[in-house]
Amino acid sequence: MLEALLKLFGKKEPSGKVAHNRLKVVLIHDRANVSPEMMENLRNDIIEVISKYMDINKKEMKISLADDDDSVALVANIPVSNMRHEKRKDDEPASKN
Repeated sequence: MLEALLKLFGKKEPSGKVAHNRLKVVLIHDRANVSPEMMENLRNDIIEVISKYMDINKKEMKISLADDDDSVALVANIPVSNMRHEKRKDDEPASKN
């Protein structure tokens, strides 16, 4: 919440820095050879699996690739609103009769 207010009323990043950060993200995705469709599929799969165990804020969830000198890392920031103590019934595998 505070972050949203700071974005609204706080200092804005210079457009050059924003452009630099966007280019960096594009280069990382290109280097990792990951298409936007693959990132969206990965995001959906992560949501599906994690939602079995906890309630998450899908709108605030951020998934990205981070570049190191010799590797690429998947970075996920997933706000959790509630932990589940039991698996949901609709996640149970169908019985084999």
